Amino acid sequence: MTPLTHKVCMLGDFGVGKTSLVARYVRSTFSDKYLTTVGVKVDSKEVALPGRDPLKLVLWDIAGRSALDAPSTSYLRGASALLLVADGTRETSLNSALNLLMQSRSTLPDAVAVLAVNKLDLVERWEVAATTLSELRRSLPVFETSALSGAGVEEAFAEIARRLPG
Repeated sequence: MTPLTHKVCMLGDFGVGKTSLVARYVRSTFSDKYLTTVGVKVDSKEVALPGRDPLKLVLWDIAGRSALDAPSTSYLRGASALLLVADGTRETSLNSALNLLMQSRSTLPDAVAVLAVNKLDLVERWEVAATTLSELRRSLPVFETSALSGAGVEEAFAEIARRLPG
């Protein structure tokens, strides 16, 4: 059986860990070498959920930015879901991720959206308050993740898969 394919766009500021989250999720790897994504990098992974047909998530790792420009908006076309990524050690990156969500809604009004607040391994340096995350959880699934350790990564992507049709 051919799995149903869903496009998932990764959105967030530069350096929040989008590429590292994809590498951890797809290949179970982590590199501490920072490589800026130029344009978009595409990867995929098949997901098996209990009681459902398998899904194929096609992950579009879009170059980091705090606002959508014309090329970024065109990358969003056809996406079923968004994984918004913020860096817990930089509160401004959370504001950027939420801003990107608001901007993307004009192109993708019905897309599944999940927020990953990354760099849980550096929690002692976090600027994002627990109360802020609690408030956000009222309207959006929020996961605290670490691409370094893998904490929360599978769970964030599994939540996207659970919310997708198929």
